[in-house]
This record gives sequence, C-alpha cells and structure tokens, in this order.
Amino acid sequence: MKPTHKPSRPFFSSGPCSKRPGWSLAKLENALVGRSHRAKNSKARIQEVIDRSKTILEIPDDYVCGIVPASDTGAVEMALWSLLGARGVDMLAWESFGASWITDVVKQLDLENVNTLTADYGSLPDFTKVNFSNDVVFTWNGTTSGVKVPDGDWISPDRKGLTICDATSAVFAMEPAWDKLDVVTWSWQKVMGGEAAHGMIVLSPRAIERIESYTPSWPLPKIFRLAKGGKLIKGVFEGATINTVSMLCVEDALDGLRWAEEVGGLPTLIDRSQANLKAIENWVASNDWIDFLAVNPSQRSSTSICLKFTDPWYKTISDEEQNRYAKGLVSRIEAEGAGFDFGSYRDAPLGIRIWGGATVETSDIQAFLPWLDWSHNEAKNGS
Repeated sequence: MKPTHKPSRPFFSSGPCSKRPGWSLAKLENALVGRSHRAKNSKARIQEVIDRSKTILEIPDDYVCGIVPASDTGAVEMALWSLLGARGVDMLAWESFGASWITDVVKQLDLENVNTLTADYGSLPDFTKVNFSNDVVFTWNGTTSGVKVPDGDWISPDRKGLTICDATSAVFAMEPAWDKLDVVTWSWQKVMGGEAAHGMIVLSPRAIERIESYTPSWPLPKIFRLAKGGKLIKGVFEGATINTVSMLCVEDALDGLRWAEEVGGLPTLIDRSQANLKAIENWVASNDWIDFLAVNPSQRSSTSICLKFTDPWYKTISDEEQNRYAKGLVSRIEAEGAGFDFGSYRDAPLGIRIWGGATVETSDIQAFLPWLDWSHNEAKNGS
C-alpha cells in the first residue's frame, strides 16, 4: 500500500545536498552583500570559513587551507595543473569523476609517465599495484559509485610522490588520514549542504615544497596559480581569494560550520552519516529487490549511498524497459513529494543514489524507504 508518512525534508540529492536541519534564508540576514570581498570585514568572514574548517576537520597546523574558484572541480584541476609533471603519476579511478581526472591528465596535460589503475562501478582498484614513487591521484569517496576507500592504510608512509585526493563527498562525514594526504579538495555543497561554485584546497608541507620548487612547462590560467616568484601565494590561504567570492555563500558556509560545532563537531557529523547508512543497510537486508552497488561492505559510502536493482523480475525485462522502470521509480515518488533527486548518476549503472551526509536526518531516510518499496511494487505490478 502507498505509505502515508513522508520525510520532513525529502531532499536526497548528492549535490547540491540537503541544507542542515533548521536552516532558513533568515540565517543569512547578516551576510555582507553589497560589500567588497576585499573589505576588512568581508575578508574576516572568508578567513573564518577557513579557520573553522581547519578546526572541525582537525587539519594539522603545518597544512594550509584555502578557498578557490569553481567548486571541487576547480580545486582538483588547480592541483593537477599546478603540481603534476615533476615525476610520474598513478591515476586511480572507480567511477565517473576519477575517470574524468584521468582524461585531464592523459589527454589535456598529455603527461607521458602515467599509470592508470581502474575498477568497475562497485569495486576498488588493486592498491598493491600503486607506485608511491609517483604522484598518486584518487577520490576518497566515489560519489557516483558509492564506493569509498575504507582508510589510509594502503598509502605508503615513505612515499616519494604526492597524494592528491578529491575528497568532496568524504570530508565532514569520514575520518581523514591527514598524515597520508598531501592535497585534499572539497566543495561547500556536499556534506555541509552549502552553496555551489566555491571549492577548498588543503596543502601539506610536501605539497608546498613542490609548488615552490617546480614550475610546470605549460601555461597556467590565473585561477590555477598558487605560486608567484617561486613562493606560495599565502594570501589564498589567508582570506585573499583569487577571484571574487559570493559573500552570501560565505555566510551560508559559516552557518553550516557553526551548526557542525554546535552538534559536536566531526565525531557527531560522522555518526550522523553512519546512522543514515545503517538505516539503509537494515532496509536492504530485508528486501530481495535491491542491494548495494559496493561489493565490499567495508567500502560502502555513508554519503553517496548507491544501490542496484536485483529483483529476478527486473533481470528478465529489456534494457529499454529497465530504463523506463528506473525513471518511473523516481518520478512516481517525486510526484508524491516524498523524495527528490535520488536516481543514479547518468554514467553509473541503473539504480538509486540516496545522499546520507551529515545534514540528512535519519528519520527522513526511514520515512523515505517505504516509498521505494511502494514505487517498485507499483512498477512490477504494471500500475
């Protein structure tokens, strides 16, 4: 039967993600709109985003953290174009975003000594084959596959190259291994539910040394430049952003960070995301028509939770019918206002992707899941 209870906040998009509980536009009324981002007060707000992020994430004191253009994509591109080329590089990918970084390095930067290690959706590459004499580029959490690295134990403590980690759907929801990471990037619009278009980048002392000792052979656009005269541009990490930031977005980011501190900081954020995953794990265990895309339970993401269809009936219908079923499953629930934006990513296998980051309430996940059962049964029974 059709459920009668709906989520209070039926927003399960993997980006932009759900705002924090209790959020409203009124929370942004003190935003310094109409002010220059170079003004003293504006710069202080920007710096506050950096400082609070470093504190909540427990970023080491000798690492620097800055705000950069173009969301996480811009932050990753900045790292690739500014740092790679000094030595060989191992590119790791197990979903669409990791694959796009391979395309950039192989076809755009046209580097010669590139080793690619890939895996199908649902699995991780063989990390024993990673050459840590090279730079290593990888995503911590596969946003479109729901597969994460379980920890940083596979990363050599004696690495010669840099580790460059796209961690946009991992930070604030998973335990970081800062001692194993040299470059870490993310965006406000993921786990903290901020607004899009702004990225953040963290550099270790080893990454800073690379920036100050190595100059790429290719031209660097202004928005990618982290060095001037052989020295790190420290202003990027002190509130003096490369380009104009939205002070409205800055205020929104601060609101999310303050909320994170109020609820208990990083441990609570991780616990909230894990609780969402647990609710879905319990539901999957009681159903035979759905399962996790991640093959290994220890590699299941708690943020971008990706599921695949396993009903024997589903396997008997044509590809065209499977596509129609998958789209209908989502649209039927959206029409009821019981859940939005939870279809699988366009390049991923057909399925469901439910955002379970820290801003999502477990009670909303629990209220949403019966709607999936209902929509599946409606399609299967030809309704």
